[in-house]
Amino acid sequence: MKSQYILSIKMKYFLAFVFLLGNLHCFAQISRPQPVSMILDTDIGPDYDDVGAMAVMHVLADRGEVKPLAVIASNKNTLVAPAIEILNTYFGRPELPIAGPKGKAPDMGASQKWPEMLAAKYPHKIKSTDETPDAIQTYRKILASQPDQSVTIVTIGFLTNLANLLESEPDKISKLSGMDLVKRKVKELVSMAGAFPNGREFNVYIDSTAAEKVFTKWPTQIIFSGFEIGKEIKTGLRLVADQKLESPVKDVYALSMPQSKDDEQGRMSWDQTAVLVGIRGARHYFDLKRGKMIMNGGKNSWSDDPMGPHAYLTPEMPFKELTMVIESLMMFQGAGK
Repeated sequence: MKSQYILSIKMKYFLAFVFLLGNLHCFAQISRPQPVSMILDTDIGPDYDDVGAMAVMHVLADRGEVKPLAVIASNKNTLVAPAIEILNTYFGRPELPIAGPKGKAPDMGASQKWPEMLAAKYPHKIKSTDETPDAIQTYRKILASQPDQSVTIVTIGFLTNLANLLESEPDKISKLSGMDLVKRKVKELVSMAGAFPNGREFNVYIDSTAAEKVFTKWPTQIIFSGFEIGKEIKTGLRLVADQKLESPVKDVYALSMPQSKDDEQGRMSWDQTAVLVGIRGARHYFDLKRGKMIMNGGKNSWSDDPMGPHAYLTPEMPFKELTMVIESLMMFQGAGK
């Protein structure tokens, strides 16, 4: 009897050790000496995984892993900036700068009408995206004020703003051109764009001219989260089923998921992967394939090169586990509730 008791105790310790070992990657991801300084560039509107991505950013900011510097819209649609403000406010950061494009840029709403729902349900000061400061001036001001090689830019939408940033001229904000400002201040760019090793992806072909400028001229490392990654990570079912949770994130998924048969098992989570990697890095979640993205109009191909300036994500952690990581972050209650 005693020997069975001792065996039981040993088994409990063994199982606890296995559990800890299996979760070491979670602790490894948050052991950075200081938070990542990040600008999020989003087209929030055509799809709603951007909403999940903003939730991931804010929750990791609450944990001290990232310092959001701004959320900048690459979509001119009227309700984009109000949606961003509503999410920033819910997560306790109403002061976080918001900006939008002033020149030629895509203007796309959401077929599910979730931005209209958010604007009707939640208070907000910004009534239209065109009320926000200019995206390029905001980029230049923020970058000029940051230490060298310190800023991570995560883009989960069209490449319109980043192309215009590269082409911006010296001004009263900075004596540096946009290209030189990026080269001096940006550490890396993480982009939800492309399909690998080749394909045609939404964020690229909607403004393919801008995408080609960015992906051929950008002076820092670029990490791509391709279409093939996010389509395997379906989130939203647990989020919507959580009866204790009251959040605009839940509201968006609850409204939008039933409108498409493709979303019966959850919405594909492209943008959340880019935000996760931009903040925590790829290690333990993904492997990286290094080389160079080759643009051909709205399509892309790939050239392997171990010393190349680009890398795209390939699976490491099983998609089921990665789904749990991402959706758990999406389910946290906002500090501003």
